[in-house]
Amino acid sequence: MKTEVMTVGKRGTIVIPASLRRRFGVHEGDLLIAEDHGDGILIVPAIALPIENYSPERKAEFILSNAVDSKDYEKAREEVCKLGVDPDTIVHHKPSH
Repeated sequence: MKTEVMTVGKRGTIVIPASLRRRFGVHEGDLLIAEDHGDGILIVPAIALPIENYSPERKAEFILSNAVDSKDYEKAREEVCKLGVDPDTIVHHKPSH
């Protein structure tokens, strides 16, 4: 392991040495996580993923398409109706049995 020295600047800014940025694929604007490890600070790359908010129709599609048999499919239809959605208006995969 190669040791690199960094300097803390104004407002606590640090510059990660180029060799480490290249090695770990860190680029300008990337998110990083700083973790307190008691005896030091661990800095690791972070990933931010968008959260998808599902509409009642999209939820209905999931519920109906995941039914495994005809009995399960009937229960799924009931759940979809509870969402206020007509199951017959949703494009989905029906169980083959």
